[in-house]
Amino acid sequence: MSKKYVLLIAVFFAVFNIQAQMSVKPGLRGGFSFSTISEMHADYKTDFYAGGFAEIKITKLYALQPEINYSRQGSNNVSRKYYDQNTQTDRVEYLDLEINYLSLSVMNKFTLPQGIQFQAGPTLDILMNDNLAVRKAQNDLGLVLGVAYALPSGLTFEARFKKGLLDVLSSDYYQNDSNNYYLFGDYNTNINFQLGVSYSFGK
Repeated sequence: MSKKYVLLIAVFFAVFNIQAQMSVKPGLRGGFSFSTISEMHADYKTDFYAGGFAEIKITKLYALQPEINYSRQGSNNVSRKYYDQNTQTDRVEYLDLEINYLSLSVMNKFTLPQGIQFQAGPTLDILMNDNLAVRKAQNDLGLVLGVAYALPSGLTFEARFKKGLLDVLSSDYYQNDSNNYYLFGDYNTNINFQLGVSYSFGK
């Protein structure tokens, strides 16, 4: 038998073995969201996220997990210093910024025998609504990193960090050049921490 046929047989059994191990389980996830926008003087905004996923288990240790999540983000008490034409004085206003996304993510999940998981993957955040006075990027691209603890029942406790890559708002509107206390840079990206649970259906 030639090497060519041996190779084809080996590939066939390798693919068959992978398919035999593969399983797909749908699930739901949700929890608390703690977010802010980088390079500004502001507080974290506490809100929630919720979504669904399909866990495609390829091996005992690795699974690919497409997700659709609704994520409420933004930043609280954003300081904006401006000149009031009516009173002809410098004034400061504090704004709560809201940016809500529908996130399409593809997570790579590595699960150790003890149930500890490491998660990583890209996300595309599609803007649903916001209250920004001036917006730069309509949508956002980001990277997600996480750790989790999975129980045999399908319940998983998750902690994730999501970092946006695009400049989401115009610093020309919120800029505070005249006072260093009001930190505001030119590259303002989403920063989001998630703490919650997920549940996979099926054995």
